[in-house]
Amino acid sequence: MTRVLGIEGTAWCASAAVFDVTGDDVRIFSDAYQPDSGGIHPREAAEHMRSAIPAVVAEAVELVESKHGAPGGAIDAIAFSRGPGLGPCLRIAATAARALAGSLDLPLVGVNHMVAHLEIGRHRSGFDAPVCLNASGANAHVLGYHDGRYRVLGETMDTGIGNAIDKFTRHVGWTHPGGPKVERRAKDGEYVALPYVVKGMDFSFSGITSAAQDAIDDGTPVEDVCRGLQETTFAMLTEVSERALSLTGADELVLGGGVGQNGRLREMLETMCAERGASFYAPEPRFLRDNAGMIAVLGAKMYEAGDTITIDESRVRPDFRPDEVPVTWRADDGSDRAPTGTEPAQTRGAEAIVDLDRDGGSAYKRRLSKAYRHPELDARLRRRRTRSEARLTSEARRVGVPTPVVFDVDPREGLLELQFVGDADLRDAISETRVRRVGEHLARCHGAGFVHGDPTPRNVRVRRGEAADDLVYLIDFGLGYHSDHVEDYAMDLHVFEGAVAGTADDPAACIGAFEDAYRAVGDERVLGRLREIETRGRYQ
Repeated sequence: MTRVLGIEGTAWCASAAVFDVTGDDVRIFSDAYQPDSGGIHPREAAEHMRSAIPAVVAEAVELVESKHGAPGGAIDAIAFSRGPGLGPCLRIAATAARALAGSLDLPLVGVNHMVAHLEIGRHRSGFDAPVCLNASGANAHVLGYHDGRYRVLGETMDTGIGNAIDKFTRHVGWTHPGGPKVERRAKDGEYVALPYVVKGMDFSFSGITSAAQDAIDDGTPVEDVCRGLQETTFAMLTEVSERALSLTGADELVLGGGVGQNGRLREMLETMCAERGASFYAPEPRFLRDNAGMIAVLGAKMYEAGDTITIDESRVRPDFRPDEVPVTWRADDGSDRAPTGTEPAQTRGAEAIVDLDRDGGSAYKRRLSKAYRHPELDARLRRRRTRSEARLTSEARRVGVPTPVVFDVDPREGLLELQFVGDADLRDAISETRVRRVGEHLARCHGAGFVHGDPTPRNVRVRRGEAADDLVYLIDFGLGYHSDHVEDYAMDLHVFEGAVAGTADDPAACIGAFEDAYRAVGDERVLGRLREIETRGRYQ
Protein backbone atom coordinates (compact mmCIF):
# COMPACT_ATOMS: atom_id res chain seq x y z
CA MET A 1 0.00 0.00 0.00
CA THR A 2 1.37 3.39 -1.01
CA ARG A 3 0.97 6.35 1.31
CA VAL A 4 2.36 9.79 0.43
CA LEU A 5 2.52 13.01 2.40
CA GLY A 6 2.22 16.06 0.16
CA ILE A 7 3.18 19.68 0.85
CA GLU A 8 1.81 22.67 -1.10
CA GLY A 9 3.10 26.22 -0.83
CA THR A 10 3.11 27.92 -4.22
CA ALA A 11 1.50 31.25 -3.32
CA TRP A 12 -1.14 31.90 -0.70
CA CYS A 13 -2.19 28.56 0.77
CA ALA A 14 0.01 26.54 3.12
CA SER A 15 -1.22 22.97 2.91
CA ALA A 16 -0.24 19.41 3.76
CA ALA A 17 -2.08 16.20 2.95
CA VAL A 18 -1.90 12.46 3.34
CA PHE A 19 -2.98 10.21 0.48
CA ASP A 20 -3.60 6.50 0.95
CA VAL A 21 -3.78 4.72 -2.39
CA THR A 22 -5.72 1.91 -0.77
CA GLY A 23 -9.17 3.33 -0.23
CA ASP A 24 -8.33 6.42 -2.31
CA ASP A 25 -8.40 8.47 0.89
CA VAL A 26 -7.12 12.07 0.91
CA ARG A 27 -6.89 14.12 4.11
CA ILE A 28 -5.99 17.79 3.66
CA PHE A 29 -4.83 20.37 6.24
CA SER A 30 -4.65 23.99 5.02
CA ASP A 31 -4.04 27.49 6.29
CA ALA A 32 -4.64 30.19 3.67
CA TYR A 33 -3.07 33.64 3.74
CA GLN A 34 -5.61 36.47 3.79
CA PRO A 35 -4.18 39.93 3.01
CA ASP A 36 -5.62 42.85 4.95
CA SER A 37 -6.12 44.77 1.71
CA GLY A 38 -5.30 44.47 -1.97
CA GLY A 39 -3.91 41.32 -3.52
CA ILE A 40 -1.28 38.80 -2.49
CA HIS A 41 2.01 40.44 -1.48
CA PRO A 42 4.92 37.99 -1.99
CA ARG A 43 6.77 39.03 1.18
CA GLU A 44 3.67 38.78 3.37
CA ALA A 45 2.72 35.45 1.77
CA ALA A 46 6.20 34.10 2.54
CA GLU A 47 5.93 35.27 6.15
CA HIS A 48 2.66 33.39 6.41
CA MET A 49 4.29 30.26 4.97
CA ARG A 50 7.09 30.33 7.55
CA SER A 51 4.65 29.71 10.38
CA ALA A 52 1.84 27.93 8.57
CA ILE A 53 3.81 25.25 6.68
CA PRO A 54 5.33 23.68 9.84
CA ALA A 55 1.91 23.70 11.49
CA VAL A 56 0.01 21.97 8.67
CA VAL A 57 2.83 19.45 8.16
CA ALA A 58 2.71 18.65 11.87
CA GLU A 59 -1.04 18.01 11.60
CA ALA A 60 -0.49 15.62 8.70
CA VAL A 61 2.28 13.76 10.54
CA GLU A 62 0.12 13.51 13.66
CA LEU A 63 -2.67 11.98 11.58
CA VAL A 64 -0.30 9.32 10.26
CA GLU A 65 1.04 8.56 13.74
CA SER A 66 -2.44 8.26 15.23
CA LYS A 67 -3.66 5.86 12.55
CA HIS A 68 -0.56 3.97 11.42
CA GLY A 69 2.25 4.43 13.93
CA ALA A 70 5.70 5.88 13.39
CA PRO A 71 5.70 7.95 10.17
CA GLY A 72 9.05 6.58 9.01
CA GLY A 73 7.46 3.19 8.50
CA ALA A 74 4.00 4.39 7.51
CA ILE A 75 4.84 6.91 4.78
CA ASP A 76 6.44 5.89 1.48
CA ALA A 77 7.42 9.30 0.07
CA ILE A 78 7.26 13.05 0.57
CA ALA A 79 5.88 15.05 -2.36
CA PHE A 80 6.04 18.82 -2.69
CA SER A 81 5.15 21.50 -5.23
CA ARG A 82 8.34 22.55 -7.05
CA GLY A 83 6.54 25.23 -9.04
CA PRO A 84 5.29 27.28 -10.66
CA GLY A 85 4.65 29.91 -8.03
CA LEU A 86 6.18 32.61 -5.86
CA GLY A 87 9.84 31.84 -5.23
CA PRO A 88 9.95 32.70 -1.51
CA CYS A 89 6.86 30.58 -0.79
CA LEU A 90 8.10 27.66 -2.88
CA ARG A 91 11.43 27.64 -1.08
CA ILE A 92 9.81 27.44 2.35
CA ALA A 93 7.61 24.51 1.32
CA ALA A 94 10.54 22.75 -0.35
CA THR A 95 12.74 23.20 2.72
CA ALA A 96 10.08 21.56 4.86
CA ALA A 97 9.78 18.68 2.39
CA ARG A 98 13.54 18.12 2.30
CA ALA A 99 13.81 18.23 6.08
CA LEU A 100 10.96 15.76 6.55
CA ALA A 101 12.22 13.39 3.86
CA GLY A 102 15.73 13.54 5.30
CA SER A 103 14.65 12.93 8.89
CA LEU A 104 12.47 9.97 7.91
CA ASP A 105 14.88 8.66 5.24
CA LEU A 106 12.17 8.79 2.56
CA PRO A 107 12.33 9.54 -1.16
CA LEU A 108 11.39 12.99 -2.42
CA VAL A 109 8.98 13.69 -5.28
CA GLY A 110 8.91 17.10 -6.99
CA VAL A 111 5.46 17.88 -8.44
CA ASN A 112 4.43 20.47 -11.00
CA HIS A 113 1.54 22.37 -9.43
CA MET A 114 -0.37 22.87 -12.70
CA VAL A 115 -0.03 19.24 -13.77
CA ALA A 116 -1.34 18.29 -10.33
CA HIS A 117 -4.48 20.36 -11.02
CA LEU A 118 -5.00 18.30 -14.18
CA GLU A 119 -4.17 14.94 -12.67
CA ILE A 120 -6.47 15.31 -9.67
CA GLY A 121 -9.35 15.85 -12.09
CA ARG A 122 -8.29 12.89 -14.19
CA HIS A 123 -7.87 10.75 -11.07
CA ARG A 124 -11.22 11.64 -9.50
CA SER A 125 -13.19 11.45 -12.76
CA GLY A 126 -11.74 8.20 -14.05
CA PHE A 127 -11.29 9.78 -17.49
CA ASP A 128 -8.61 8.31 -19.73
CA ALA A 129 -7.39 11.18 -21.88
CA PRO A 130 -9.13 14.44 -21.05
CA VAL A 131 -8.35 17.93 -22.17
CA CYS A 132 -7.86 20.10 -19.08
CA LEU A 133 -8.76 23.73 -18.55
CA ASN A 134 -6.70 25.21 -15.73
CA ALA A 135 -8.29 28.44 -14.52
CA SER A 136 -6.36 29.75 -11.55
CA GLY A 137 -5.22 33.02 -10.06
CA ALA A 138 -1.93 33.34 -11.88
CA ASN A 139 -2.74 31.23 -14.89
CA ALA A 140 -5.19 30.10 -17.52
CA HIS A 141 -4.35 27.45 -20.07
CA VAL A 142 -5.69 24.40 -21.87
CA LEU A 143 -3.64 21.20 -21.78
CA GLY A 144 -3.82 18.01 -23.80
CA TYR A 145 -1.73 14.85 -23.54
CA HIS A 146 0.43 14.00 -26.54
CA ASP A 147 3.63 12.04 -27.00
CA GLY A 148 4.50 11.63 -23.33
CA ARG A 149 3.80 15.18 -22.14
CA TYR A 150 0.97 17.54 -21.39
CA ARG A 151 1.05 20.08 -24.21
CA VAL A 152 -0.13 23.66 -23.83
CA LEU A 153 -2.78 23.93 -26.55
CA GLY A 154 -3.81 27.45 -25.59
CA GLU A 155 -3.04 29.93 -22.83
CA THR A 156 -3.33 33.49 -21.64
CA MET A 157 -0.90 35.84 -23.30
CA ASP A 158 -0.83 38.26 -20.38
CA THR A 159 -2.39 37.70 -16.96
CA GLY A 160 -4.15 34.80 -15.28
CA ILE A 161 -7.93 34.80 -15.09
CA GLY A 162 -8.00 35.05 -11.29
CA ASN A 163 -5.53 37.90 -11.25
CA ALA A 164 -7.55 39.72 -13.92
CA ILE A 165 -10.68 39.48 -11.78
CA ASP A 166 -8.78 40.50 -8.64
CA LYS A 167 -7.33 43.54 -10.42
CA PHE A 168 -10.86 44.65 -11.23
CA THR A 169 -12.11 44.09 -7.69
CA ARG A 170 -9.18 46.03 -6.20
CA HIS A 171 -10.21 48.93 -8.45
CA VAL A 172 -13.72 48.66 -7.00
CA GLY A 173 -12.27 48.56 -3.47
CA TRP A 174 -13.03 44.95 -2.56
CA THR A 175 -10.66 42.71 -0.62
CA HIS A 176 -8.97 39.52 -1.83
CA PRO A 177 -10.18 37.12 -3.11
CA GLY A 178 -12.35 39.01 -5.56
CA GLY A 179 -13.80 36.11 -7.52
CA PRO A 180 -16.56 35.11 -5.07
CA LYS A 181 -17.63 38.74 -4.74
CA VAL A 182 -17.90 39.14 -8.51
CA GLU A 183 -19.92 35.92 -8.73
CA ARG A 184 -22.40 37.12 -6.09
CA ARG A 185 -22.88 40.58 -7.58
CA ALA A 186 -23.14 39.27 -11.15
CA LYS A 187 -26.32 37.38 -10.25
CA ASP A 188 -28.13 40.71 -9.83
CA GLY A 189 -26.65 42.41 -12.90
CA GLU A 190 -27.51 42.97 -16.54
CA TYR A 191 -25.04 42.00 -19.25
CA VAL A 192 -22.78 44.75 -20.59
CA ALA A 193 -20.50 44.16 -23.55
CA LEU A 194 -16.74 44.03 -22.94
CA PRO A 195 -13.88 43.20 -25.34
CA TYR A 196 -13.81 39.54 -26.37
CA VAL A 197 -10.25 38.49 -27.17
CA VAL A 198 -9.69 34.98 -28.52
CA LYS A 199 -6.78 34.48 -30.92
CA GLY A 200 -7.03 30.94 -32.19
CA MET A 201 -6.27 28.84 -29.13
CA ASP A 202 -4.96 31.73 -27.02
CA PHE A 203 -6.67 34.56 -25.18
CA SER A 204 -5.98 37.81 -23.38
CA PHE A 205 -7.58 39.37 -20.30
CA SER A 206 -5.75 42.65 -19.70
CA GLY A 207 -7.87 44.72 -22.09
CA ILE A 208 -11.08 43.31 -20.64
CA THR A 209 -10.02 44.27 -17.12
CA SER A 210 -9.21 47.81 -18.24
CA ALA A 211 -12.56 48.12 -20.00
CA ALA A 212 -14.39 46.87 -16.90
CA GLN A 213 -12.57 49.42 -14.74
CA ASP A 214 -13.46 52.18 -17.21
CA ALA A 215 -17.11 51.10 -17.11
CA ILE A 216 -17.13 51.45 -13.32
CA ASP A 217 -15.52 54.89 -13.57
CA ASP A 218 -18.18 55.91 -16.11
CA GLY A 219 -20.95 55.04 -13.67
CA THR A 220 -22.09 51.64 -14.92
CA PRO A 221 -23.61 49.70 -12.00
CA VAL A 222 -21.08 47.33 -10.49
CA GLU A 223 -23.52 44.42 -10.74
CA ASP A 224 -23.77 44.93 -14.51
CA VAL A 225 -20.01 45.12 -14.96
CA CYS A 226 -19.56 41.96 -12.89
CA ARG A 227 -22.11 40.19 -15.09
CA GLY A 228 -20.36 41.35 -18.25
CA LEU A 229 -16.94 40.42 -16.88
CA GLN A 230 -18.02 36.89 -16.03
CA GLU A 231 -19.97 36.30 -19.22
CA THR A 232 -17.10 37.52 -21.39
CA THR A 233 -14.06 35.95 -19.75
CA PHE A 234 -15.72 32.62 -19.02
CA ALA A 235 -17.14 32.40 -22.54
CA MET A 236 -13.59 32.87 -23.83
CA LEU A 237 -12.31 30.04 -21.64
CA THR A 238 -15.18 27.81 -22.70
CA GLU A 239 -14.69 28.55 -26.39
CA VAL A 240 -10.99 27.75 -26.28
CA SER A 241 -11.72 24.55 -24.35
CA GLU A 242 -14.11 23.52 -27.11
CA ARG A 243 -11.51 24.37 -29.73
CA ALA A 244 -9.06 22.10 -27.89
CA LEU A 245 -11.59 19.26 -27.87
CA SER A 246 -12.12 19.72 -31.60
CA LEU A 247 -8.40 19.94 -32.38
CA THR A 248 -7.44 16.82 -30.44
CA GLY A 249 -10.56 14.75 -31.05
CA ALA A 250 -10.96 14.28 -27.29
CA ASP A 251 -14.39 13.82 -25.72
CA GLU A 252 -13.50 14.46 -22.06
CA LEU A 253 -12.83 17.75 -20.29
CA VAL A 254 -11.70 18.35 -16.72
CA LEU A 255 -11.54 21.66 -14.90
CA GLY A 256 -8.78 22.67 -12.50
CA GLY A 257 -7.76 25.75 -10.56
CA GLY A 258 -9.33 27.99 -7.96
CA VAL A 259 -11.45 29.98 -10.41
CA GLY A 260 -13.11 26.66 -11.22
CA GLN A 261 -15.10 27.09 -8.01
CA ASN A 262 -17.21 29.67 -9.85
CA GLY A 263 -20.61 28.17 -10.57
CA ARG A 264 -21.16 30.13 -13.77
CA LEU A 265 -17.90 28.88 -15.29
CA ARG A 266 -18.76 25.27 -14.46
CA GLU A 267 -22.24 25.76 -15.90
CA MET A 268 -20.82 27.09 -19.18
CA LEU A 269 -18.35 24.24 -19.54
CA GLU A 270 -20.97 21.62 -18.71
CA THR A 271 -23.39 23.11 -21.26
CA MET A 272 -20.72 23.21 -23.97
CA CYS A 273 -19.72 19.59 -23.36
CA ALA A 274 -23.34 18.42 -23.35
CA GLU A 275 -23.96 20.15 -26.69
CA ARG A 276 -21.08 18.33 -28.35
CA GLY A 277 -21.54 14.98 -26.60
CA ALA A 278 -18.44 15.25 -24.42
CA SER A 279 -18.05 14.37 -20.74
CA PHE A 280 -17.21 17.06 -18.19
CA TYR A 281 -15.85 16.82 -14.67
CA ALA A 282 -15.03 19.44 -12.05
CA PRO A 283 -13.51 18.18 -8.79
CA GLU A 284 -15.04 19.19 -5.49
CA PRO A 285 -13.92 22.64 -4.26
CA ARG A 286 -11.23 21.32 -1.90
CA PHE A 287 -9.36 20.01 -4.96
CA LEU A 288 -9.92 23.12 -7.09
CA ARG A 289 -8.33 25.68 -4.80
CA ASP A 290 -4.62 25.32 -4.03
CA ASN A 291 -4.24 22.21 -1.89
CA ALA A 292 -1.73 19.53 -0.96
CA GLY A 293 -4.19 16.74 -1.73
CA MET A 294 -3.51 17.00 -5.46
CA ILE A 295 0.24 17.14 -4.74
CA ALA A 296 0.04 13.94 -2.71
CA VAL A 297 -2.09 12.13 -5.31
CA LEU A 298 0.22 12.97 -8.22
CA GLY A 299 3.21 12.38 -5.94
CA ALA A 300 1.99 8.83 -5.32
CA LYS A 301 1.64 8.17 -9.05
CA MET A 302 5.14 9.52 -9.69
CA TYR A 303 6.61 7.55 -6.77
CA GLU A 304 5.08 4.31 -8.05
CA ALA A 305 6.58 5.08 -11.48
CA GLY A 306 10.03 5.54 -9.89
CA ASP A 307 10.00 9.27 -10.61
CA THR A 308 11.78 10.61 -7.51
CA ILE A 309 14.53 13.18 -7.05
CA THR A 310 17.51 13.65 -4.78
CA ILE A 311 17.97 16.59 -2.44
CA ASP A 312 20.50 18.05 -4.86
CA GLU A 313 17.93 17.89 -7.67
CA SER A 314 15.12 19.44 -5.65
CA ARG A 315 15.57 23.15 -6.27
CA VAL A 316 12.29 24.95 -6.79
CA ARG A 317 11.26 26.30 -10.18
CA PRO A 318 9.04 29.41 -10.03
CA ASP A 319 8.62 29.26 -13.83
CA PHE A 320 7.97 25.51 -14.09
CA ARG A 321 5.74 25.04 -17.15
CA PRO A 322 3.55 21.93 -17.40
CA ASP A 323 4.87 21.03 -20.85
CA GLU A 324 8.36 20.60 -19.36
CA VAL A 325 7.26 17.60 -17.28
CA PRO A 326 7.93 14.10 -18.66
CA VAL A 327 4.76 12.13 -17.89
CA THR A 328 6.30 8.98 -16.45
CA TRP A 329 3.23 7.69 -14.62
CA ARG A 330 0.93 7.14 -17.61
CA ALA A 331 0.93 4.06 -19.78
CA ASP A 332 0.44 4.40 -23.52
CA ASP A 333 -3.33 4.55 -23.22
CA GLY A 334 -4.18 5.41 -26.80
CA SER A 335 -4.83 9.05 -26.04
CA ASP A 336 -2.87 10.13 -29.09
CA ARG A 337 -5.70 10.41 -31.59
CA ALA A 338 -5.58 8.15 -34.64
CA PRO A 339 -6.49 9.46 -38.10
CA THR A 340 -10.21 9.31 -38.70
CA GLY A 341 -10.17 7.58 -42.09
CA THR A 342 -13.04 8.34 -44.47
CA GLU A 343 -14.75 11.60 -43.60
CA PRO A 344 -18.42 11.38 -42.65
CA ALA A 345 -21.05 13.34 -44.55
CA GLN A 346 -21.36 15.69 -41.59
CA THR A 347 -18.49 16.99 -39.47
CA ARG A 348 -18.44 19.14 -36.37
CA GLY A 349 -15.78 21.61 -35.38
CA ALA A 350 -15.63 23.97 -32.44
CA GLU A 351 -18.05 26.51 -33.90
CA ALA A 352 -20.00 24.89 -36.68
CA ILE A 353 -21.53 21.82 -38.25
CA VAL A 354 -20.56 21.24 -41.88
CA ASP A 355 -22.66 19.08 -44.22
CA LEU A 356 -20.56 17.77 -47.09
CA ASP A 357 -22.00 17.25 -50.57
CA ARG A 358 -19.08 15.70 -52.40
CA ASP A 359 -21.06 14.93 -55.54
CA GLY A 360 -22.37 18.48 -55.75
CA GLY A 361 -19.02 19.98 -54.77
CA SER A 362 -20.38 22.01 -51.85
CA ALA A 363 -19.93 22.25 -48.10
CA TYR A 364 -22.82 23.77 -46.13
CA LYS A 365 -21.60 25.35 -42.91
CA ARG A 366 -23.87 26.32 -40.01
CA ARG A 367 -22.21 28.39 -37.31
CA LEU A 368 -24.05 27.18 -34.23
CA SER A 369 -25.62 29.27 -31.53
CA LYS A 370 -23.87 28.49 -28.24
CA ALA A 371 -26.22 28.06 -25.30
CA TYR A 372 -23.39 28.74 -22.84
CA ARG A 373 -22.91 32.28 -24.16
CA HIS A 374 -25.09 35.26 -23.36
CA PRO A 375 -27.52 35.63 -26.31
CA GLU A 376 -26.31 39.14 -27.17
CA LEU A 377 -22.67 38.08 -27.19
CA ASP A 378 -23.48 34.92 -29.12
CA ALA A 379 -25.38 36.73 -31.87
CA ARG A 380 -22.63 39.34 -32.22
CA LEU A 381 -19.87 36.76 -32.57
CA ARG A 382 -21.77 34.56 -35.02
CA ARG A 383 -22.61 37.46 -37.35
CA ARG A 384 -19.14 38.96 -37.22
CA ARG A 385 -17.33 35.67 -37.77
CA THR A 386 -19.59 34.59 -40.63
CA ARG A 387 -18.97 37.88 -42.43
CA SER A 388 -15.23 37.68 -41.79
CA GLU A 389 -15.03 34.13 -43.08
CA ALA A 390 -16.82 34.97 -46.33
CA ARG A 391 -14.85 38.15 -46.97
CA LEU A 392 -11.36 36.93 -46.08
CA THR A 393 -11.76 33.54 -47.75
CA SER A 394 -12.34 35.41 -51.01
CA GLU A 395 -9.56 37.92 -50.38
CA ALA A 396 -7.09 35.10 -49.77
CA ARG A 397 -7.98 33.53 -53.12
CA ARG A 398 -7.30 36.84 -54.85
CA VAL A 399 -3.72 36.90 -53.50
CA GLY A 400 -2.98 33.36 -54.64
CA VAL A 401 -3.86 31.33 -51.53
CA PRO A 402 -5.92 28.20 -52.26
CA THR A 403 -9.26 28.54 -50.45
CA PRO A 404 -12.82 27.38 -51.12
CA VAL A 405 -15.02 29.47 -53.40
CA VAL A 406 -17.79 31.17 -51.40
CA PHE A 407 -21.12 30.45 -53.10
CA ASP A 408 -23.52 32.03 -50.60
CA VAL A 409 -23.55 33.66 -47.16
CA ASP A 410 -26.22 34.57 -44.59
CA PRO A 411 -24.54 36.33 -41.63
CA ARG A 412 -27.72 36.65 -39.58
CA GLU A 413 -28.29 32.89 -39.61
CA GLY A 414 -24.58 32.04 -39.56
CA LEU A 415 -24.80 30.11 -42.85
CA LEU A 416 -22.20 29.66 -45.57
CA GLU A 417 -22.18 27.60 -48.75
CA LEU A 418 -18.60 26.90 -49.76
CA GLN A 419 -16.82 24.85 -52.36
CA PHE A 420 -15.94 21.39 -51.08
CA VAL A 421 -12.13 21.15 -51.12
CA GLY A 422 -9.53 18.56 -50.17
CA ASP A 423 -9.92 15.03 -48.90
CA ALA A 424 -8.56 15.41 -45.34
CA ASP A 425 -7.73 17.92 -42.64
CA LEU A 426 -4.04 18.62 -42.20
CA ARG A 427 -4.44 17.22 -38.68
CA ASP A 428 -4.92 13.78 -40.23
CA ALA A 429 -2.35 14.14 -43.01
CA ILE A 430 0.42 16.32 -41.63
CA SER A 431 3.83 16.38 -43.31
CA GLU A 432 6.72 18.79 -43.67
CA THR A 433 5.81 19.47 -47.30
CA ARG A 434 2.26 20.42 -46.38
CA VAL A 435 3.18 22.65 -43.47
CA ARG A 436 5.57 24.48 -45.80
CA ARG A 437 2.57 25.32 -47.93
CA VAL A 438 0.80 26.68 -44.85
CA GLY A 439 3.81 28.89 -44.11
CA GLU A 440 3.74 30.26 -47.66
CA HIS A 441 -0.03 30.81 -47.57
CA LEU A 442 0.04 32.72 -44.28
CA ALA A 443 2.91 34.87 -45.53
CA ARG A 444 0.82 35.85 -48.56
CA CYS A 445 -2.19 36.68 -46.38
CA HIS A 446 -0.03 38.84 -44.14
CA GLY A 447 1.54 40.52 -47.14
CA ALA A 448 -1.98 41.47 -48.23
CA GLY A 449 -2.76 42.97 -44.82
CA PHE A 450 -4.93 40.43 -43.02
CA VAL A 451 -4.57 37.55 -40.58
CA HIS A 452 -6.25 34.16 -40.55
CA GLY A 453 -6.91 34.24 -36.81
CA ASP A 454 -7.17 30.48 -36.21
CA PRO A 455 -4.72 28.59 -38.45
CA THR A 456 -4.77 25.23 -36.68
CA PRO A 457 -4.39 21.91 -38.54
CA ARG A 458 -8.19 21.54 -38.35
CA ASN A 459 -8.52 24.67 -40.49
CA VAL A 460 -6.22 23.47 -43.26
CA ARG A 461 -7.51 21.09 -45.93
CA VAL A 462 -5.30 18.81 -48.00
CA ARG A 463 -5.93 17.21 -51.37
CA ARG A 464 -3.56 14.31 -51.41
CA GLY A 465 -1.82 13.13 -54.56
CA GLU A 466 1.74 12.83 -55.68
CA ALA A 467 3.90 14.94 -53.37
CA ALA A 468 4.38 17.68 -55.94
CA ASP A 469 0.66 17.71 -56.75
CA ASP A 470 -0.62 18.14 -53.18
CA LEU A 471 -2.94 21.07 -52.76
CA VAL A 472 -3.16 22.72 -49.35
CA TYR A 473 -6.13 25.00 -48.68
CA LEU A 474 -6.72 27.45 -45.86
CA ILE A 475 -10.30 27.41 -44.56
CA ASP A 476 -12.35 29.05 -41.79
CA PHE A 477 -11.20 32.65 -41.62
CA GLY A 478 -13.91 33.43 -39.06
CA LEU A 479 -11.45 34.83 -36.50
CA GLY A 480 -9.53 36.75 -39.14
CA TYR A 481 -9.32 40.50 -39.58
CA HIS A 482 -7.42 43.20 -41.43
CA SER A 483 -4.26 44.42 -39.77
CA ASP A 484 -0.89 45.91 -40.62
CA HIS A 485 0.67 44.98 -37.26
CA VAL A 486 3.59 42.56 -37.11
CA GLU A 487 2.28 41.42 -33.73
CA ASP A 488 -0.95 40.13 -35.25
CA TYR A 489 0.87 38.26 -38.00
CA ALA A 490 3.18 36.65 -35.45
CA MET A 491 0.17 35.49 -33.41
CA ASP A 492 -1.02 33.56 -36.47
CA LEU A 493 2.29 31.71 -36.50
CA HIS A 494 2.15 31.16 -32.75
CA VAL A 495 -1.30 29.59 -32.96
CA PHE A 496 -0.29 27.24 -35.78
CA GLU A 497 2.91 26.13 -34.10
CA GLY A 498 1.19 25.53 -30.77
CA ALA A 499 -1.43 23.35 -32.42
CA VAL A 500 1.22 21.39 -34.33
CA ALA A 501 3.23 20.86 -31.13
CA GLY A 502 0.13 19.42 -29.49
CA THR A 503 -0.85 17.01 -32.27
CA ALA A 504 2.03 16.13 -34.63
CA ASP A 505 4.32 13.12 -34.20
CA ASP A 506 7.42 15.12 -35.17
CA PRO A 507 6.49 18.71 -34.32
CA ALA A 508 10.03 20.12 -34.34
CA ALA A 509 10.64 19.14 -37.96
CA CYS A 510 7.24 20.42 -39.04
CA ILE A 511 7.67 23.74 -37.24
CA GLY A 512 11.13 24.18 -38.74
CA ALA A 513 9.78 23.57 -42.25
CA PHE A 514 6.87 25.94 -41.60
CA GLU A 515 9.15 28.78 -40.49
CA ASP A 516 11.58 28.24 -43.38
CA ALA A 517 8.72 28.54 -45.85
CA TYR A 518 7.31 31.63 -44.15
CA ARG A 519 10.76 33.24 -44.14
CA ALA A 520 11.16 32.64 -47.87
CA VAL A 521 7.91 34.44 -48.75
CA GLY A 522 7.13 36.71 -45.81
CA ASP A 523 8.67 39.32 -43.54
CA GLU A 524 11.54 38.25 -41.28
CA ARG A 525 10.32 40.72 -38.65
CA VAL A 526 7.28 38.52 -38.07
CA LEU A 527 9.48 35.60 -37.04
CA GLY A 528 11.41 37.91 -34.76
CA ARG A 529 8.19 38.99 -33.09
CA LEU A 530 7.16 35.33 -32.80
CA ARG A 531 10.26 34.69 -30.69
CA GLU A 532 9.20 37.57 -28.43
CA ILE A 533 5.62 36.28 -28.13
CA GLU A 534 6.94 32.88 -27.08
CA THR A 535 8.39 34.50 -23.96
CA ARG A 536 5.02 35.91 -22.89
CA GLY A 537 3.21 32.70 -22.04
CA ARG A 538 2.93 32.12 -18.33
CA TYR A 539 6.19 31.03 -16.67
CA GLN A 540 8.38 31.43 -19.75
